[in-house]
Amino acid sequence: MMRAPLAALVVVLAAALPAGGQSMSDRLNDYPTEARADYVFGCMAANGQSRTALRQCSCSIDVIASILPYDKYIEAETVLSLQQAGGEQTAMFKSAVVPRTMVADLRRAQAEAEILCF
Repeated sequence: MMRAPLAALVVVLAAALPAGGQSMSDRLNDYPTEARADYVFGCMAANGQSRTALRQCSCSIDVIASILPYDKYIEAETVLSLQQAGGEQTAMFKSAVVPRTMVADLRRAQAEAEILCF
């Protein structure tokens, strides 16, 4: 009679694994330490060099990492950098749908982090 709970457990575990086979833990921990530290340093520069800011900024990158895979985070950060540059060649990064969607996804993750951490 243990088959029903075991089957339920298998279904839950299978749902936690995306098509690529990455576990939830792996997905939440796919940001390199350097990237997390870089985010925290920048966040603390904007929010104060205090213990509270350290806690809030660390929380913020953890929330963002739980929402947005690292490769999507890097893509969005790259688009943001290109949008800040001037010139004709960067105009496509300001108006094209795909880059705008990437940035919107990052902004949503940042907004969620703001609500949960600050």
